[in-house]
Amino acid sequence: MTTRSRPTVDPVVDWPMIDTVLLDMDGTLLDKYFDDYFWEHYVPQVFAEKHGMDHEQSRNTLLQRYRAVESTLQWTDLDFWSEQLDLDIPALKRSIDHLVAVHPYVIDFLDFLKQHEKTTCLVTAAHDKTLQIKLAKTELGPRFDRIVCAGEIGLPKENPSFWQRLQETLGFHRSQTLLADDTASVLQAARQHGIEHLVFVAKPSSRSPVRHSADFLSITTFNELMR
Repeated sequence: MTTRSRPTVDPVVDWPMIDTVLLDMDGTLLDKYFDDYFWEHYVPQVFAEKHGMDHEQSRNTLLQRYRAVESTLQWTDLDFWSEQLDLDIPALKRSIDHLVAVHPYVIDFLDFLKQHEKTTCLVTAAHDKTLQIKLAKTELGPRFDRIVCAGEIGLPKENPSFWQRLQETLGFHRSQTLLADDTASVLQAARQHGIEHLVFVAKPSSRSPVRHSADFLSITTFNELMR
């Protein structure tokens, strides 16, 4: 559940209690405008041209197909969509990779975590080919102690069992771990597993309004946590 109202709790973290920080990528560290534009406009445009369709008809058709696999590993699987749509999805992503952008204060925050000796892990639903494209366009990769894709775990992040498997992989302590994500259902799953410190990113796209969560500590940019 999200709301436009201001959060009722100031986004202050008791950093001495945290030893591990788990960070989502798309919408959390990176501007989700790239993904929204790619899937909702660019792919429908290419698909329409390939099949001689009206753009709006193409967009509606593809949005229905996307929704059918939301919250599954297939949704972010570029090989799956390349096969389903008969398009080279990785090549299409690379053709507009100039739109990949890091959110404000993200680099500052990652440097802050390193300065305070926190174990910092990127935990993303992105396909490994998407990850390679985006890390090549940013300076994020070397700042992480570990990078884990959902495909490596074998479950979507919305599944509470994902977090159990991730804990077994990384060895973090639930009471000393902070997770930041822009998807409420992911944070709910992590909460069910017992991860104690949860942060909702309320402005995943530079083109979307701020929408604070009624259920989780919310931030607009990561400088709000560096207090």
